[in-house]
Amino acid sequence: MKIVQRIKGNNIANVYIAETDDGKLFEFVESIQPPLTIKEKWVLIISSLFGCPVKCRFCDAGGNYNGKLSYKQLLFQIDYLIKQRFPDSKVETKKFKIQFARMGEPAFNNNVLDVLEALHHKYSFSNFIPSLSTVAPNGTENFFENLLDIKEKNYKNNFQLQFSIHSTDEKQRDFLIPIKKWDFKTIAEYGKEFTCNTNKKITLNFALSKNSIVEPEKLLKYFNPETFLIKITPINPTFKAKENHLDSLINSDIKKYDIINTLQKEGYKVILSIGELEENKIGSNCGQYINTFIKQNKKLTESYTYQVENI
Repeated sequence: MKIVQRIKGNNIANVYIAETDDGKLFEFVESIQPPLTIKEKWVLIISSLFGCPVKCRFCDAGGNYNGKLSYKQLLFQIDYLIKQRFPDSKVETKKFKIQFARMGEPAFNNNVLDVLEALHHKYSFSNFIPSLSTVAPNGTENFFENLLDIKEKNYKNNFQLQFSIHSTDEKQRDFLIPIKKWDFKTIAEYGKEFTCNTNKKITLNFALSKNSIVEPEKLLKYFNPETFLIKITPINPTFKAKENHLDSLINSDIKKYDIINTLQKEGYKVILSIGELEENKIGSNCGQYINTFIKQNKKLTESYTYQVENI
C-alpha cells in the first residue's frame, strides 16, 4: 500500500488517499481542531470499506462499493498517521480519538473488531477514545454483540458509540438511509445493555436539513435521556446533498435553534457540533471526496475547493 494524494498545505485537517497493491483507493483523515493543539486533542477518522453500499442521501462515499478493508489495511491508516506524528508509537496528547466513521459502514466489516482488540496493545496513549458511528444495518447483530464484549473488556468507560438516525419519521429516515436497519426499539435495547456498566452515554446523531423531522415525544418513547444524548450536526455541502436538495438547517451564523431548546427541556444533553468552515473546502467533513470531484469535473460553491498534491 502507498499514499498517493493528500491535502496541500492546511493546518486544520489532512485528508490522505491511499492505494492498495491491486489498485483500490480509500481515504483517511487526521483532524487537529484549532484552537486546540495536537498536544491537547488529535482525531483520526478511518475508512472501513471501499466505498459504501448504504448510499445515504447526503454522503459522497456512497456507491461504487468494492469490498471491505482488511485488518492490515485498517491498521495501515492508523499506523501511518501515528508514525508521522509520534515515531515511537507513544501518542502524547491529552485526548486521542480514533473514529471508524469515514468511508463505509463499519458494522459491515468484522476486521474493525480485530483492530479494536489490537489498538491498546499496539500503541501507548494516556487518554484514548475509540469511536464508532453506525446506521445499525439489519443483519449485523453478531458484530454488535462482539463489540459489546470488546468494550466491556478493553474500553469500559471510554468507548464512544454513535447511532446516526437523522429523523424520527420512519419514511424520512428510510429516504435518508436507504437500507434495512434496526428500529428505534432495537437501538434502545442495545443501548441500555451497552451502557449498563458505564456512565458514558450513547450518541444519537441528527444531520439536520431544513425539512428534517425531529419529534421529542417519539425520542422519549424509546431513548432515555439518562442513556442517550443528542448530537446535532450540519448537512455538509456534498454533491449528494446538492443532488437531493438537502439544505442544511445548521450553519455557523446561528447559535440557537428551537429544536435544541425543546430537546434540552425534555432532559436530553444536546451537542451542537459545527466544524470549521474551512473543512468543507478541504473535504475533510465529507465522504469520498477525490473520486467524486474527479468524476464530476466541477466544484461546488463552498465545497471541494482544496488543492491536492501527489505523493
